[in-house]
Amino acid sequence: MTIPTPPDPTVAETAKHLPPAITAYLRESQPGRKANFHDLLPAFAEDATVLDDGNTYTGHDEIRHWRETAASEFTYTQELTHAEQLDDKHWVLTHHLEGNFPGGEVDLIYRFTLEGDVITSLEIAP
Repeated sequence: MTIPTPPDPTVAETAKHLPPAITAYLRESQPGRKANFHDLLPAFAEDATVLDDGNTYTGHDEIRHWRETAASEFTYTQELTHAEQLDDKHWVLTHHLEGNFPGGEVDLIYRFTLEGDVITSLEIAP
C-alpha cells in the first residue's frame, strides 16, 4: 500500500512557472483526455526518450504509441502533489493517482530533463 504524500503547499505556485514543454505534457496527459499530438509531440525532442513501467520509448513515433496505449488502459484521477526545479535542465514532479489499476493508488515521480525548450528525457516511476 502506498502512503499518500501530503500536497506540497508550494506546488501551486511552482506549477505556474513550469517550462512550456512540461505544461504541454501535463495538459495532454490528463486522465481521460485523448492527447492532441499536434501539441504534445513538439514538447519532446525528436530523439527524446520516455522510460515508463520498465519500457523505453525513443522518438516521436514511439512516444505517440506509448501515449495512445498507456492512457487508455485504466481509469484514474491524478493530483500534482510536488513540483521542484533541480537546476536549469531538471524538474521533478509527483502525481498522486487513484483508480482501477492494481493497488488502486500510487505516487508517481516524473523526472524531466530539458534541453532548451524541449523534453529530452522523461522517467516515470513510483
